[in-house]
Amino acid sequence: MNELTGKTALVTGGSRGIGRAICLELAARGANVALCYAGGEAAAAETARLCEERGVKALAIRCDVSDGAQVKAMVDETVRAFGSLDILVNNAGITRDGLAVMMSEENFDAVIATNLRGAFLCMKAAARPMMKKRWGRMVNLSSVVGLHGNAGQVNYAASKAGVIGMTKSMAKELAARNVTVNAVAPGFIDTDMTAVLPEAAKAALLGSIPLGRMGKPEDVARAVAFLCSDDAAYITGQVLSVDGGMN
Repeated sequence: MNELTGKTALVTGGSRGIGRAICLELAARGANVALCYAGGEAAAAETARLCEERGVKALAIRCDVSDGAQVKAMVDETVRAFGSLDILVNNAGITRDGLAVMMSEENFDAVIATNLRGAFLCMKAAARPMMKKRWGRMVNLSSVVGLHGNAGQVNYAASKAGVIGMTKSMAKELAARNVTVNAVAPGFIDTDMTAVLPEAAKAALLGSIPLGRMGKPEDVARAVAFLCSDDAAYITGQVLSVDGGMN
């Protein structure tokens, strides 16, 4: 279970929900963890503490992933603190839902900036130390919405579909340096983001899931950890759906 011992992982949006579950799963497998957060300093500190309880080192870094200078500084700080950067998980994401005809340009741009531009900037910055070491794992969080679209989420769907395109392109660019790049597309996961949905909407979504239940953050975390492991060394440019059969 300690197949990631000696590795360093950077997880964006790691303070809560799916991001926290990913941090804890990677820590349980032996990886030191740097986690990025935009707000919620207390929650980020708690995630770091929980990682350290699993016997690894952890560091919480405040960063706006849509800002290239901040992203570079975050990667540099991670390498200074742990000596390397082996794993990048792009989990940071926001929603600004609304029907397209009513959606403001600001809400469209904000989602693209964090979800798509942020993932690009993090991959760009993390690629250098990984290429130098000739080993790396990048896992990008897409969504079932990026595969099928969803009414009221044209901005979110565009960002998550874009993440898939970037994943496949980066996989081809980095393969020669033994760096794999994959995506995980979660479905309906029980998080703070889904907890605010009306009960009628939840019931409708549950009806579309063949397994008949919402996923847990840990379901996604285990898929991410697999793609970070040596067991997935010959897998790159792929999208793994974790959705109970929705896809």
